[in-house]
Amino acid sequence: MKERKIILITAAVVGLMGQATAAGEKEKTKPLKPHQYSEFWQPKVPVVEALKAGQPPSDAIVLFDGSDLSAWQSSKGGQAQWTVNTDGSMTVKPRSGAIETKQKYCDVQLHIEWKSPPKAVGKSGQQLGNSGIFMQGLYEMQILDSYQNETYSNGQAASIYKQHIPLANATRPTGQWNEYDIIYTAPRFNKKGQVTSPARFTAMHNGILVLHNVELQGPTVYVGTAHYDKAHGCEPIKLQDHRDPVSFRNIWLREL
Repeated sequence: MKERKIILITAAVVGLMGQATAAGEKEKTKPLKPHQYSEFWQPKVPVVEALKAGQPPSDAIVLFDGSDLSAWQSSKGGQAQWTVNTDGSMTVKPRSGAIETKQKYCDVQLHIEWKSPPKAVGKSGQQLGNSGIFMQGLYEMQILDSYQNETYSNGQAASIYKQHIPLANATRPTGQWNEYDIIYTAPRFNKKGQVTSPARFTAMHNGILVLHNVELQGPTVYVGTAHYDKAHGCEPIKLQDHRDPVSFRNIWLREL
């Protein structure tokens, strides 16, 4: 008798499951209403924990959290020689050379904070707080103490060096921290090595839009006109040693 009850219960459960499956299939085959044709349920949008004060988002790759330079190396090869400070920042060690990420990147959202050193007596223009962020090691967004410091417009803070003038000068007073939030799109090349889609920058400086989807003519050059002379893939992000003790902190990115 006990075995008979188990068999009957099992049969009932199987029957209910079959009804549920049939109902589900019927639901799927129901004709769509007009408004449903423009509703997409796939792919699901990934959940990312949003920014908290002073912290990167949950899916960020942290490049510098104030503790060490383990994500960086010297552009000359070997360990990064810049100074890690007790306040959670790092500072350019003048004449030690640029540093770059150990990993290579293409399209990214990059957050970086920087601070210029005290103004040097008798110096101005490009001699004050000069450094730079080179995306893929080639395309420079300028870092400079542009607070009450006149220089050429396509060489001041937040410019794409010698290519694009920023929409505003949002530089904070000397010695205060500045924030850059960059959306960078890497260039694309065809099989012949010709550029089919140039590099692009969108950027905020201290929360103010300063570059709006600007198109680069090629890698940064100091003399002459920029142009794309060869194809390349993902490359490290580089921070420049321009012999000024510029400081950095809270560096993270999200690959796009």
